[in-house]
This record gives sequence, structure tokens and C-alpha cells, in this order.
Amino acid sequence: MSDQTVGNILKRNGISPAPERRKTTTWKKFIRSHSDLLVATDFFSAEVWTALGLVTYDVLIFIRIRTREVHIAGITRQPDESWMTQIARNLTMVDWGFLACGDYLIHDRDGKYCAAFQKILEAVGIKRVTLPARSPNLNAFAERWIQSIKQECLSKLILFGERSLRSAIHEYVEHYHRERNHQGLGNVLLMPTSPGSRVDHPIRCRERLGGMLKYYHREAA
Repeated sequence: MSDQTVGNILKRNGISPAPERRKTTTWKKFIRSHSDLLVATDFFSAEVWTALGLVTYDVLIFIRIRTREVHIAGITRQPDESWMTQIARNLTMVDWGFLACGDYLIHDRDGKYCAAFQKILEAVGIKRVTLPARSPNLNAFAERWIQSIKQECLSKLILFGERSLRSAIHEYVEHYHRERNHQGLGNVLLMPTSPGSRVDHPIRCRERLGGMLKYYHREAA
């Protein structure tokens, strides 16, 4: 079979020649083929009332694409280089760091991801995937989680002091991991804590943040 015949067959089936296929891998295919190793990160801001007035805090989050597990890396008023350097060290600690050698980290071009932060990650074998400018759709998993915590939690609260912000975020992350069904993962709980229950057991309601977050479940067997 000649090269021309092979080329014609590929063309009829909408498949590019091998050299072109290497250049045209879609973002969707990249996500699917690397989902076990992909982690996305992003910042979001939250306003908090303090004795000095309204103060804005930056929150840095990481989300593992395959499992949807979320890690709150830090909350600060000044995400400067020294803070980001310490965050990078925490993330890459052996045995308990959220990132590991071989992971791909998706992040935008925010200047807060400074050279020192990048250097620490690269030194332990984490590959960075820097997104094009003004392309939040390419960081959809992190963006969607941020939208969820704002709509379901933070936008409904008046926060007084950093402690209340940390408490609200902690409660939401616990709810997200253990009590919130995830349609993208077959409508399951990420980290269920309740043992198995029978269908004839009474239904109970678990509340967080004064009833803002609710989880209905059958009483444990």
C-alpha cells in the first residue's frame, strides 16, 4: 500500500498525517490523557470586615483533576515572593505535600506565581503548564470550584476577621469533600464518612454554617 493511499484513507476519516497529529492535540484530549497527573491552581479574593475596615484576602487553591480533591494552600493579605516560596515548599514536602514528582500543574500568567515558586516546583519534577493570557476556560476545574464556593457560601456571609474567613472556607471544603454529590463523577461523594445504611432507616440532616450547607443522609446501620 502506497503512502498516497494511506494518506487518502486518513483524510477521508478526518485524521491528520502523523507529523500534524503531534501538533494538533486538543486541550480536551490533553486533559483526558493526563487526568491522573493534572493539578490546577488559581487565586480568588474575599473581602473581610476588620478593625481597619474592609480588607481583601487572597486565597490560593489547588484541585486534582481526576479526583476533584481540593487543597487550600494558603490565605493571606500579601501573596508576595516569600509567601509563595513557603507555599511551594509546603506543597512539595515528601509524604504529605499535595504535589508530587511527575504532576502537571496548570496555572495562568498571574505574576504571583513568581520565579522562586516556579523554581521550587521544577526542582522536584513538577511540570508547569502555563495558560495563554485571558483564557479562564482552559482552567475550568479551578474556576468552577471558585464559583461554587462563592455562590454557595462566601457570597451569603458577612465575614468579620480572618478567623471567620478561614472557618467558612474550612467548613465548605469539608462539605465539598464529604457531603456534596458530584455529578461529574457519577453523582458520588468524594470522601464519604458515613458507614452503609439501610433504606428503611430514618433520614437525618447534617448542617454547617448555621444551616447554610445541608446534607441529607439515612441514619447509619
